Amino acid sequence: MFDDQTLVAALRRHWGFDTFRPMQERVVRSVLDGHDVAVVMPTGGGKSLCYQLPALILGRTAVVISPLIALMQDQAAQLAQMGVPAAFLNSTQSSEEQSDVMRRAREGSYRLLYLSPERLARADTVRWLESVPVAFFAIDEAHCISEWGHEFRPEYRQLSRLREEFPDQPIAAFTASATRRVRHDILDQLRLRDPHKFIASFHRPNLRYLVRKCDEPTQRSLMLAALREHEGGSVIVYAPTIARVADTVAFLESRGFAAVPYHGQMESGDRQRNQERWMSDEVRVLVGTIAFGLGINKPAVRAVIHLSLPKSIEQYYQEAGRAGRDGQPSDCALLWQGRDKGLLAYFIGTLEDPAERERAWQRYHEIKGFVDAASCRTRAICTHFGETPKWSSCDTCDVCGDGPTWFRAGDAAAVADVARSTRVRRLSRSTAGDDDPGPAHPVDEELREQLREWRRTVSKRDGIPAFMVFHDTTLEDLCRRRPANREELLHVTGIGERKAALFGDELLAALRAYKPTTG
Repeated sequence: MFDDQTLVAALRRHWGFDTFRPMQERVVRSVLDGHDVAVVMPTGGGKSLCYQLPALILGRTAVVISPLIALMQDQAAQLAQMGVPAAFLNSTQSSEEQSDVMRRAREGSYRLLYLSPERLARADTVRWLESVPVAFFAIDEAHCISEWGHEFRPEYRQLSRLREEFPDQPIAAFTASATRRVRHDILDQLRLRDPHKFIASFHRPNLRYLVRKCDEPTQRSLMLAALREHEGGSVIVYAPTIARVADTVAFLESRGFAAVPYHGQMESGDRQRNQERWMSDEVRVLVGTIAFGLGINKPAVRAVIHLSLPKSIEQYYQEAGRAGRDGQPSDCALLWQGRDKGLLAYFIGTLEDPAERERAWQRYHEIKGFVDAASCRTRAICTHFGETPKWSSCDTCDVCGDGPTWFRAGDAAAVADVARSTRVRRLSRSTAGDDDPGPAHPVDEELREQLREWRRTVSKRDGIPAFMVFHDTTLEDLCRRRPANREELLHVTGIGERKAALFGDELLAALRAYKPTTG
């Protein structure tokens, strides 16, 4: 029904890409053909495009069910930057704003409309949606519907009514982290009809998993060494409690690293400001509890560091997976202490529901087995999610490879010495699927830093996160291609017609004004 030229033209015009990532085109075509689909695609694989592009091409409204207000707002803002009409409906809006969105949705003004599961459960929402030209429903973070999922949300169970209320509309379910059991639960709960199932590999070759049991001094020294290794790059540090978040931020600042905290008991305004400062590259280290992360869409995170055992392999995979969404080499370091196991066991013992307690114990034994095993970390993750790799070694994790210099040191003093001598260097590990040798120009590091500074200025001026201006991969391609005019600009990865119209003139001016320093 839709030829290749139509799909690629839309992809180029709005997203600035010439080709699809693995599996994207097949999912897009299934959605366009009106099938129910279930998609399991790791973080950074490009799930959102799989429902955004079909909505654009179909010319009707895709209703996207999203669990977080911040995620809805970010996606709607990002789509607006690309020239795709989108909106969200939630409690942060005034009654007048909500009425305006509802009126425009009835008129078919939006290609994407973001709602929460709670909003969709309301009878008045269902009645209103019956007057909206709905193309299909997309369920984001679909693992939240399963009690066996690591982030079960009871309000997601109400989505089972979608089939009953809207029997003629296709349903597309998307998740990054679902075991085989959770995948079956998603199909059953949403009552998908003969769905097309797409399950991507859970192996992300650009991520290096590093696991180490250590005492607190070594843990802190390793964290400092990792930050120095990834100097200039963004980092997430996960701490188990609010007190540890505060202590870690204070420790990092005492060592000269600017860091901001993020946890559920902060004032929402402070939390939002800290997130925006990190997203806009004003501060490169964010220290948070598990409250931080769902829906975070920052591509150039060079390291994710856990300072305690996560509650499950799924949680670890999802949080660690926030590193390297741009496909560049990144480190995922799990630096745990012996007391972590006892703390997890204690909290499981406080659960009153027997079924919930049983599920928590199962997750405990799985994560315990993961950190205790002397076998490939990447393979362990893949097999946990039901994948059977044909390889036995990933060659990069702490078990399969030598590990980076900063991670290999055996004690706090040695680690500190390594950290002091370590300077940022680009990793040479290859990234799967990157066959394009690219343009002839090498990346000029000085030019790239000037472009990042230009991006920070635009980010502040326009009040949007830096990555919404351009991803780091786009800045690197700009450095290689050095476009001299609008036509050449449109050949740069990540720059479509809308972005070229918004930023093209000032970007070309910045490139023309660049003069490398000498001496």
